[in-house]
Amino acid sequence: MSSLLETRHLSVGIGTRVFCRDLALELKAGERLAILGRNGAGKSTLLSVLAGLRAPSSGEVRLKGRGYAELGPRRAAKLRGWLPQTRNDVFASTVFETALIGRHPHLGRWDWESARDARFVRLALEAVGLADYAWRDIQTLSGGERQRLAIATLLVQQPEIFLLDEPVAYLDLKHQIAMLTLFAEAARNGAAVAMVLHEPALAWRFCDHVLLVLGDGRCEYGSATEMLDAERLSALYDYPLKVFVHEGQLCLIPE
Repeated sequence: MSSLLETRHLSVGIGTRVFCRDLALELKAGERLAILGRNGAGKSTLLSVLAGLRAPSSGEVRLKGRGYAELGPRRAAKLRGWLPQTRNDVFASTVFETALIGRHPHLGRWDWESARDARFVRLALEAVGLADYAWRDIQTLSGGERQRLAIATLLVQQPEIFLLDEPVAYLDLKHQIAMLTLFAEAARNGAAVAMVLHEPALAWRFCDHVLLVLGDGRCEYGSATEMLDAERLSALYDYPLKVFVHEGQLCLIPE
C-alpha cells in the first residue's frame, strides 16, 4: 500500500533550535499516529510543517508522492485537513455556515454550495453533537463546543489525511473519547490520522504508531506498544512514571 504522507530527511526548527532532525516518517491509509512531547518540544511546529504551512529546515514532506509545491493549495486542501490548536473568530457566523467552509476545496471558483454540501454539514454536526446548534452564532459557543465545530468542519472537508493539533483541547472526558472515536472511524474508512496529544493513555487507545519528540532534535518513532513504556515516557516527560496495562488499556502513575 502506498503512503498517503511521508517525510524524507526532514529537519524542523525555529532559529537556532532544532526540534527534529532527519526524520523519516510514513503514514498509510488506515494508520493513526500520535505525536507526544513536553511543552515547547516542537510538536505543533512539526505538525504545521507536515501540513505545508511552514517550510522545513531541510528535507521534504510528500502527500501521495507529491510535494506541496507540486500539488498547489487546492489539491493539497483536498488531501489533507488541518486542525489548528487555536483559532480566532473575528466575524459573526452561524455554526452551519462555519462548518460549510469545509466544502470550499471541493468547489470551483464560481460555484455555490449545493444541497449535497449542506447534507455533509448536517451529518457532521450530528456526529459531533451540534445538530441543534446549526443556527447559533459561533461567538456564543463555549470553548468545547467551538472545538467540536472545528472538528465538524474538518469532517465536512473529507480529507484523506487528518493533521490534528491537540484535538481534545477544551473537551470533557466524554467528548474526548467521542471525537477520537470519530477519527478512528475515519481511519477505518481509509484515512490517515496524525495528532498531537498530551495523554499517552489516549495515544495507546486510539493510535497505532507514536512519535516521541524529545525537544533536542531527537525523535523516536515506532509502534504504540513499543514507544509507550515506562523508560521512554519517563525520559520524554522528564519525570518518573510507572506504566502498566489493565484490561488492555494503558495506565500511568507519577512516582
